[in-house]
Amino acid sequence: MERHQPKGLRAIAILEAGKGLLALIVGLALHELGGAEIQALCEQMLRHLRLNPAGEIPSVIHKALASVDDRNLTLFALGTLLYASVRFVEAYGLWRAFGWTEWFALASGAIYLPFEVYEVITTGKTMAYLALGMNLMVIGYMAKVIQRRYRQKWVPENVF
Repeated sequence: MERHQPKGLRAIAILEAGKGLLALIVGLALHELGGAEIQALCEQMLRHLRLNPAGEIPSVIHKALASVDDRNLTLFALGTLLYASVRFVEAYGLWRAFGWTEWFALASGAIYLPFEVYEVITTGKTMAYLALGMNLMVIGYMAKVIQRRYRQKWVPENVF
């Protein structure tokens, strides 16, 4: 017996799968490059952009690159693999309309809200607003889907 599946769940499933795929690509690419190659690539980019090596941005980048080594990149790649796996499981569950993934999508979206609100308040950048807006839409939609599922489960259809 096939139950009615809200079309928005498939859209959110595609979004989650896309986030997982992007994380996987970035994590594996950084791991493949290795610490020394990443440092050389960033230094070449800074020279190409003709940024003052004593400036604020290049000095922050140099400081961050000084701590990059193959061990850190391996841990980062493992972390992105775990993140991508969670996103793929969530996407599959949403695509198949499993109830537990609806709750999971709601919770995983809500976790990011304080950070996104902080980013909007402190930076005011367009991307921060877009991320917050998209996340609020997903959270609101998932809350509506969950509410509808429980209403159908607990309220008889023909009361009168």
